[in-house]
Amino acid sequence: MVESRKTPDMSVDLAGMHLDNPVIPASGTFGFGREYADLYDLNILGSISFKGTTRDPRYGNELPRIAECTAGMINSVGLQNPGLEAVLAEELPALAKIYSKKVIANISGFSVDEYVACAEAFDQADQVGILEINVSCPNVHGGGIAFGQDPKEAARVTAAVRKAAKKPIFIKLSPNVTDIAEIAKACEAAGADGISLVNTFLGARIDIKRRAFVIANKKGGFSGPAIFPIAVRMVNDVYNAVDLPIMGMGGIASAEDVIEMIMAGADAIQIGAANLVDPWVCKKIIERLPSLMEELGISSLKEIKGCAK
Repeated sequence: MVESRKTPDMSVDLAGMHLDNPVIPASGTFGFGREYADLYDLNILGSISFKGTTRDPRYGNELPRIAECTAGMINSVGLQNPGLEAVLAEELPALAKIYSKKVIANISGFSVDEYVACAEAFDQADQVGILEINVSCPNVHGGGIAFGQDPKEAARVTAAVRKAAKKPIFIKLSPNVTDIAEIAKACEAAGADGISLVNTFLGARIDIKRRAFVIANKKGGFSGPAIFPIAVRMVNDVYNAVDLPIMGMGGIASAEDVIEMIMAGADAIQIGAANLVDPWVCKKIIERLPSLMEELGISSLKEIKGCAK
């Protein structure tokens, strides 16, 4: 009689939100899911962090906005989005038709009041399971990263959103800082339920024939495989500094990367730039994870969180 093997447990818990698996497309690389829904059933995903939303509609930065790099890309989209009202009235209902699980609302702002207004609105949306507060966008002027580079400012945003919303809040941190663990601790003390990290690094490319920057904004967010080792280090730094669930991201492109990031201390992971290179990457990783876990003798992802010595 052949003994049936138990399927490895890929489920994770993020501050009370249950995920069947840890794979989440990162905000800004998956839109509101419509384009990807034509490629595969989105319901295989653990969750979706949808397009970063601001209170008012934003055109974003001037073109060109993208620069290719040897092991990644630089983007300076500038938080282009239809605005809070349109997301609630149009995008979330459309997303509900193709995705039945709870989603993650990525919120950006240029003032504490704007973060609060968006958080209050998404807090009332049944589809939304987690509020992801982005204090780390490197390619807009006067907002985002300005809050994420100062522990006191990051804590101020966290406390204000915590007071305004009942749902779990995860603060998305910038790697463009001296001590990311210090900022994570400030957010924890101010009431954060979890941490997301890392967002993109500030980078630039120059066209040597034109003697000019490639993108109109000159500088933008550098992402892709090149940043993965730094992201692993920073996730581990934060894991050792706070007692909060972590969504780890930064250059993840394979099931092996997912396992490594969880061993560094992440509970779940987000996949960003890789979606733009291979639109099926999330599906491939979810399908590969069970066999990889069996190869490595892992029965549950929970047992390997932060296990690296």
